[in-house]
Amino acid sequence: MTFSIHGLAVARGIAIGRAVLVASSRVDVAHYFIEASQIEAELQRITSARQAVMQEVQRLHQSVPKDAPPELAALLEVHMMMLQDELLADGVKHWVTDRLYNAEWALTSQLEVVTRQFDEMEDAYLRERKGDLEQVVERLLRHMKGLPTTLPQPTPRKTSSWQQDQLLDDSHDVPLVLIAHDLSPADMLQFKQSVFTGFVTDVGGKTSHTAIVARSLDIPAVVGARNASQLVRQDDWVIIDGDAGVIIVSPSPIILEEYSFKQRQAQLERERLARLKNTPAVTMDGQKIELLANIELPEDTTQALAMGAVGVGLFRSEFLFMGREGQLPDEEEQFQAYKRAVEGMKGLPVTIRTVDVGADKPLDRTTKDEAHLNPALGLRAIRWSLADPSMFLSQLRAILRAAMHGKVNLLIPMLAHAREIHQTFQLLAQAQQQLDRRGVAYGPLRVGAMIEVPAAALSLPLFLKHFDFLSVGTNDLIQYTLAIDRADEQVAHLYDPLHPAVLHLLANTIAQGAAAGKEVSLCGEMAGDPAYTRLLLGLGLRHFSMHPTQLLRVKQEVLRADTSRLAAWAQGVLNADDPSAALLS
Repeated sequence: MTFSIHGLAVARGIAIGRAVLVASSRVDVAHYFIEASQIEAELQRITSARQAVMQEVQRLHQSVPKDAPPELAALLEVHMMMLQDELLADGVKHWVTDRLYNAEWALTSQLEVVTRQFDEMEDAYLRERKGDLEQVVERLLRHMKGLPTTLPQPTPRKTSSWQQDQLLDDSHDVPLVLIAHDLSPADMLQFKQSVFTGFVTDVGGKTSHTAIVARSLDIPAVVGARNASQLVRQDDWVIIDGDAGVIIVSPSPIILEEYSFKQRQAQLERERLARLKNTPAVTMDGQKIELLANIELPEDTTQALAMGAVGVGLFRSEFLFMGREGQLPDEEEQFQAYKRAVEGMKGLPVTIRTVDVGADKPLDRTTKDEAHLNPALGLRAIRWSLADPSMFLSQLRAILRAAMHGKVNLLIPMLAHAREIHQTFQLLAQAQQQLDRRGVAYGPLRVGAMIEVPAAALSLPLFLKHFDFLSVGTNDLIQYTLAIDRADEQVAHLYDPLHPAVLHLLANTIAQGAAAGKEVSLCGEMAGDPAYTRLLLGLGLRHFSMHPTQLLRVKQEVLRADTSRLAAWAQGVLNADDPSAALLS
């Protein structure tokens, strides 16, 4: 019987194949008390498992193929940092020593403590690192029980299904799709080297590690499909619609033929889009459009160039700061990372955003038990940087030094007050003076501000007076304008990029920037969604920054657009009571 399962679409495309089920890897954990005389033995069991798993992850990291996306290696590095994290180790030691829990019980107890901290994080990307921590503990538990810690590798089989026989010749290998509760970075590494053509997971969000890697590999994927791994049976024929976020199980011959056609069309589309890589992004009426890349790691520049990006519009520097429990990167480590990114872009500009984290993040060096009732409105981004001048100066010096090696722009997140602007420039001048005293060379910087707080969007003359350019972060601008926690499932449906208030703030920012002769770019999710490209062009946007895999689809929309005609239409959408309906007109 044919049925559908709905989840989150995180990587575009259609995958069709037999289901390979990976059962939930949760290990049954025994709970019992130990004698005081057994404490050292239990602690040694944990230490041994930790060392063995660290060696295993190191081997996996070293075996990452050169053509693998940089996200794979980076996520394995995150797992390594978590294994070395003293918060996890000290907590486990407490449960064994003070409570006399057995080793497995101690691990799961500390996991509960730490995951609650992750649940309270406002930033979706960092919040979903909870899944990485769970996988680290899972790996430790499986090692302690002598169980395998990675996915089994299936082998392709010859087709024999009456459904598939209508579409594939018997001489072809049967494609396989993976259905799992969750996938670890190690699993994803095997996935890259295996025969799977798509995957589905019960858990995860748009910023989970599985989604990140899926997008970088450009493999059809649906996450957050809840109980898919329980509903799908081993060897079922499955269609994964990565565009709609739908999984179709046991499709009829008609549905199978329809999606096979869509799959062939999608492949032709990808091949056609690839030919646009070296085509300048110019509209039909001659408007030059800058299509830039958002990156997290210096190694991401390879993919950015491969997709035809003309620069990096957003380098999220906070990835360098993640999961270090107070051992933040020093100036030299940051300088080397920024330098690699700048050199990797081969003369094209790189915009580095200063660290966008807050007191609710795992890298916080304040009291770990401190409560944050609403971290989205707390000590985060530039507020956090200004509260720790030593850390901020270290980052500013590193970015200034990197500017000796190419074109570098400095981007400041979450500014809202004049005093924050003045403090930022004072510290930038101080960083320059410190380098002068040390006799260290540094390059020029263009300095920009992120417009992601409504107060900033309503104070544009102040920002345009001080900054060389503006970058609109629509993700936060929408969240703060509509008072919507986009991570809260109960209100997430109210998160609306086309809300009239959001569009008016966006249109006004673009217009005032143009009037002042200042560049305005957009680096939120809207920039990489082809559904919004025509509207943004009509509103006057000329600088888009997005994940590299989205560049060619947006470029296609740019090449088809006539901004002279879109301007009037965009004003109609802007002034409509229901912009969503007007967008389709």
